[in-house]
Amino acid sequence: MSLKIIEKIIIIPTLNEEKNVTALYKKIKKNLKKFHVLFVDDNSTDRTQFEIKDLKKKYKNVTYVFRKKRLGVGSAHKVGLIYSYKNKYDLAITMDADGTHDPKYIKKMLILSNNYDLVITNRFLSKNSLRDWTLFRKFLTKLRYHMINLTLGISYDTSGAFRCYNLNQIKKKHILLAKDNGYSFFWESTFLLENKLYKIFEIPIKLPFRIIGSSKMRYRDIFFALVYLALYFFKKNLGIIR
Repeated sequence: MSLKIIEKIIIIPTLNEEKNVTALYKKIKKNLKKFHVLFVDDNSTDRTQFEIKDLKKKYKNVTYVFRKKRLGVGSAHKVGLIYSYKNKYDLAITMDADGTHDPKYIKKMLILSNNYDLVITNRFLSKNSLRDWTLFRKFLTKLRYHMINLTLGISYDTSGAFRCYNLNQIKKKHILLAKDNGYSFFWESTFLLENKLYKIFEIPIKLPFRIIGSSKMRYRDIFFALVYLALYFFKKNLGIIR
């Protein structure tokens, strides 16, 4: 009797990451065997799409979705997860394209997925994990972390995109309960999956500051994320969201 091969896919949303996508793919390749990569690009204006097309020509395990406008990082993750369900993958790893998520953690996430439905990463469990960051950026990140946790009543680092979904355990309809298409998708989906009693585990990681390129988070994204969190707080306390 032959053992079932676990099919895994890595979902990487991109937006103007021309200097990072190829290096990231090669780093993943050094750490993993037998995997697929799906790039979901939000209409990059640099050479990101050309880099991705070049990777696809060289490697059969690369595919992509190019969108015609910027639709949001949460939306990109949903597109990737829907693709993963449709194509019968067992595990889906999501990560940023900016080089701050080290592929060396993926093996541990995959192993833990044997016992957990969702494996997420925590930037605050490891001492000095943010040592490369500016004091102001550290302050904002920790402030957001505490605001989300106090509002939702959970203890996870829920705003990170680096995670592993066990698609054999998590129902697609439960992931898609998260309505936000921006950065709030991460904490919203984690909160809702926990409410559905899925088993969640988090591992400590070190998160270096981005070296190449710049953050895609705009002031408007921060504003809308705060408004969305406030609305969630009221809905939760009114019993609309459980």
